[in-house]
Amino acid sequence: MTDLAPRTDPHAFWEDAFAIVAGCLMVALGVVFYAKATLLFGGSAGLGLLVAYATGWPFWATFSVVNLPFYALAALRMGRGFTLRTFAAVSLVAALTRLQADWVSLEKVNPLYACVIGGVLTGTGLLILFRHRTGLGGVAVLALYLQDKLGWRAGWTQLGIDLAILAAAALVVPPQGLALSVLGAVIVNLTLAINHKPGRYMGTS
Repeated sequence: MTDLAPRTDPHAFWEDAFAIVAGCLMVALGVVFYAKATLLFGGSAGLGLLVAYATGWPFWATFSVVNLPFYALAALRMGRGFTLRTFAAVSLVAALTRLQADWVSLEKVNPLYACVIGGVLTGTGLLILFRHRTGLGGVAVLALYLQDKLGWRAGWTQLGIDLAILAAAALVVPPQGLALSVLGAVIVNLTLAINHKPGRYMGTS
């Protein structure tokens, strides 16, 4: 009989390292599509883009800054290992989005396609990070904490907070872009909610 019980084997260091790089690459590429179409994510990435659109500052800088207050929560509630991995992931996404300006050039992209592909890339990247006990700061830290403590699915929790962030973006993003941003948030968080359920994947780091 096939053993269908969830595994609790810890991830090896190299597995965590590879997963963090792979997840961050996917998130950073999702940011490229969203920035090109002037769309928004939810979460700390969305806050970073919102501040970048409003101020003209580069995303890599705003993303790094908005995450600073959440490292204390991560250290207090999620442990040193999670905090260090999250700091590494945030720093890597910030660096990759800066470097990808020289690596990737999008002359034209359909906003709806940018919404869908950017949402799928970001959701999958976050899924990889979550499964290796890593977040991208901000809302991701809070969502994971609530999932661990209360059993709330991280995807649904993050979706609710993301929608609140997107509502605030109405002052910066045009109505069409805002509607597509909401759709993108749904795509990101459906990817998480469907594939990251408590007890389904028990690998640890």
